[in-house]
Order: sequence, then C-alpha cells, then structure tokens
Amino acid sequence: MKKVSFVIPCYRSEKTIEGVVREIKETMETLSEYCYEIILVNDCSPDDTFSVITKLCRQNENICGISLAKNFGQHSALMAGFHYVTGDILVCLDDDGQTPANEVGKLLAEIENGQDVVYAKYDHKKHSVFRNFGSAVNEKMAQFLLGKPKELYVSSYFAARRFIVDEMLRYDKSYPYIIGLVLRSTKRISNVTVSHREREIGTSGYTLGKLVALWMNGFTAFSVKPLRMATGIGILCACAGFLYGIYTVIKKLVNPLVPIGFSSLMSAIMFIGGMILFMLGMLGEYIGRMYIGMNNAPQYVIREIVNETNAECE
Repeated sequence: MKKVSFVIPCYRSEKTIEGVVREIKETMETLSEYCYEIILVNDCSPDDTFSVITKLCRQNENICGISLAKNFGQHSALMAGFHYVTGDILVCLDDDGQTPANEVGKLLAEIENGQDVVYAKYDHKKHSVFRNFGSAVNEKMAQFLLGKPKELYVSSYFAARRFIVDEMLRYDKSYPYIIGLVLRSTKRISNVTVSHREREIGTSGYTLGKLVALWMNGFTAFSVKPLRMATGIGILCACAGFLYGIYTVIKKLVNPLVPIGFSSLMSAIMFIGGMILFMLGMLGEYIGRMYIGMNNAPQYVIREIVNETNAECE
C-alpha cells in the first residue's frame, strides 16, 4: 500500500484547518489503495492556529504538527514539512479550504500514469484581483527566468513523487523557492483541472510586500538571467550614448549655430545613472544572498513538534 504525505503550511487558519483535515480524511477513506499522513506546519501564525493543530494531532496519530519559531514564509514552511515526509507521494495544498482536497484522486491518478509532478489547474480562480495579478506575474517570471513551459500552470496545490522531495531537500540554503526546485529536478510535469472555491473565512496572507519578496526570490535564487539582462541593457545604453555623441558632433559641424542642449544632457545623465543604480542593485541582491548563505542563515527554525513519528501503513 502506497503512502501519501500531505504537507500544509498554516497561517491564520485556526477556523479553516480542521475542515481541510476532515476533508482529507474523508477523501482518503475512499481511496483504499493508499494510506496517508498529514504534516501541518504553523508558520508562526499570530492567532490560535497551533492550538488547533495540537488538538488535531492528539486526536489522530497520523497527523504531525510543526511550529516554527518565526514567520519564515510559505516556501520555507513547506521545506520544514518536507523533512518529516515518510510517504511515497507528496501532496501540498493550502490551509484555507480553497484548494479542493476531495479532488486529490485526480492528482494521484496522474502520478500513477507516469508523471513526476502534477499541478492542479483551475478553470475559474476565486482569488481576489490582487492575488490573481500576483499569480500571473509569478507565472510569467517562472516562464522567462526558470524555463517553465508556457502551457504548464503552477499552483500551490500539487503532487510529487518521493525522489522529487529528496532532490528538493538537497537544497539547504536560505530563500528556498519550490517552483524552481521542481523545475530543475524533472521535465515530467503536467496539469489536471480541479475546481477552486471561494474563501469562506478571512483574507489571503499574501500582502504586496510578500508577493514582491517572492518575485525577488524567484528572480535571484535559481537564475542568472537578471544579471545577463543587466549586462545587455548596459551594452545597449553604452551604444546609444556613443551613437548620440556622434550625432551631436555631426550636427554641430553641419550647423555651428545649433545650441548645446542642457535638458538633453540632464536626461541622458538621469537615464544612464538610473540604469547604473538598477544594475548595481541587482548585483547587490545576488551578493547579499551569497553573504547570507555564507553565514548559514536557516531556512526555518522549529520551536515545537507534535507527533513527530507518524503511524505506518498497515
């Protein structure tokens, strides 16, 4: 009997996580060829989420609860959960009930058909306009910088084989980025269509600041294309400045009465100066991440674990 490991990062979900766990339990009871475990990772939620997780762990021996010492973000919380996965197949989903746990059979069936990773795809997403915009930007970024196939849709609801989890765990540096880790591990990735639900309680934990941080992480953690783009832009600006200088000299020789323009000079200085600062900032971002990595900054810090050893399949 194969074992499915559900990993759920939890933040402000004291009112929703019980329903998600209940739905997983009811669904897995219908999939008799699998047993399961659930790993709930509390990302230092400010509400009573971990108390609810602790109660669930006391009620069910195949639920493991992990509490992080500070808020490390969704991807670091997932990595923390991955270290306690014991199943043959990993399934990640959200804690708010919007990702339908009762359709996990579709993802598992696609894994059994030979895929290494399967992402849920939604016909009609019920996120806010702001969250949908953030997801669209993240999609384009992954496509351009990480080589994601154009037709592949990535989401927080996915299933993966065990060897993919083991490969992701080899990454022990700061700033993990799950999509990047998946895309560099395999090409056998596909989509299955599932429904997407309205959020019944609360609001999304992704603020503008967190989305920007996620984009920057994707930009700099698994691709050197931003540096190559900066080099290309610098070359273009240098060529443009050289050509404009030749044009200015020729124009002055042809018509000595042409005044030297102060505004055009200032525009050129502002443009070139802005591009230089942008490139220096991009370079500094890479160097800063190297510095933090050399200082062995942790991906996460665990404060407490409940039910560390989960029940085995019978």
